[in-house]
Amino acid sequence: MTDTPNTRLTRRTALTLMAGALATPALIRPAHAQGYPERFITFIVPFAPGGPTDVMARVLAGPLGEALGQTVVIENRGGAGGNIGIGAVARAKNDGYTMLLTSSAYVVNPGLYKNVPYDYKKDFLPVANLGSSPNVFVANPQAGIKTLADLIKMAKAEPGKLSYGSPGAGTTPHLAMELLKKRAGIDILHVPFSGAGPAMQAVLGNQVPLASTALPPAHPQIKSGKVIGLAETGAKRWFDLPDLPTVMELGFPDFESETFQALFAPAGTPQAVIDKVSKASIAVLQRADIKEKLAKAGFGVIAQGPAALQAVVDKEVPMWREIIQSSGISVD
Repeated sequence: MTDTPNTRLTRRTALTLMAGALATPALIRPAHAQGYPERFITFIVPFAPGGPTDVMARVLAGPLGEALGQTVVIENRGGAGGNIGIGAVARAKNDGYTMLLTSSAYVVNPGLYKNVPYDYKKDFLPVANLGSSPNVFVANPQAGIKTLADLIKMAKAEPGKLSYGSPGAGTTPHLAMELLKKRAGIDILHVPFSGAGPAMQAVLGNQVPLASTALPPAHPQIKSGKVIGLAETGAKRWFDLPDLPTVMELGFPDFESETFQALFAPAGTPQAVIDKVSKASIAVLQRADIKEKLAKAGFGVIAQGPAALQAVVDKEVPMWREIIQSSGISVD
């Protein structure tokens, strides 16, 4: 075939079109991230409504949506100590429109379960460490338990008779009570629920006499006298619960346990999206009105970005694995 000026022009046009087509994905990704968000964002909470993770999500969602210019929707997917919801986000599209707002279960579960539906090293990117709260042991007023000493005395007198509810197997409240059982030499039956909300409802209704949860869902019930606060696991007493002692004060040194709340995105989410959501989340959490609202709910604000959250993950996964193994705790 003769190479005419027209055929050379046609070839040049085809090559130009091919080059443009190949370059298009690279051009689209930054543009997409730059225009983000263009529709609502879903935060999946891997626990039932009413628990601390759900509380944090709902306090954050409104002002964060305003800052980003789009609605933030909360979707609760509880069960299996958080594994169901965490696994769902691990398989979600990495376009920034589905994110995970989870508790310390994210770092506990890899050391607790033989099989978890996510790889904490590969399936997620850290976005922001939002806040944390101590765990708390509470009793129904009808249980006849007014102090941690009462609990230990009753449990020793009738081993295995008492039961306690938790937000789920492997959650930090569950591990906190299991650690107390080991340190105090007592036997109490564990009753796992799908989140702290259901666990608190069970102790309020006296289906279980005791519960171990993060502070936020128990805080208003302690303040109102609907449950009796026995002890909390922080380093010092909570500012507006001055009569609630720490476990360490009651004779158990080095007994400090907190539940963090953090935001993660599926691996592969554009860095520009991560940065935008992280920056907006930190700005919202640093507002005086949001800090006050969270403090009254039982949270201390952390408001740190991806690097700080990654450091927490890298530290706490092996830490909790060692605690679980040394305590002989198993859920499988």
